[in-house]
Amino acid sequence: MKKRHKSIIVVLIVSLALFSCLGQIAMAQDRIKALDDDKAAYMMGDLVIMRPLGIAATAVGAVTYVLSLPFSLLGGNEAEARQKLMGDPAGYTFQRPLGDF
Repeated sequence: MKKRHKSIIVVLIVSLALFSCLGQIAMAQDRIKALDDDKAAYMMGDLVIMRPLGIAATAVGAVTYVLSLPFSLLGGNEAEARQKLMGDPAGYTFQRPLGDF
């Protein structure tokens, strides 16, 4: 009789462990779905707000680069000015995955 009780207790413990794992899996799936919904919102915000601002920043940086070009050439930092004023905004706008800030 004792062996039978031990077997029943082991079966109950294993069953409870499995059911608790199933609950954790369900909660994790809900969290993953919520993160996917957030990702869609980030993508929309990026497409509608941040990409146009990035295009504008790239254009303003290009104009500023052209205006500062004589001084950059005299100072010997033309490549750094080009990268900071045009390269970085263009990379942020056109090379970054959508929704990845």
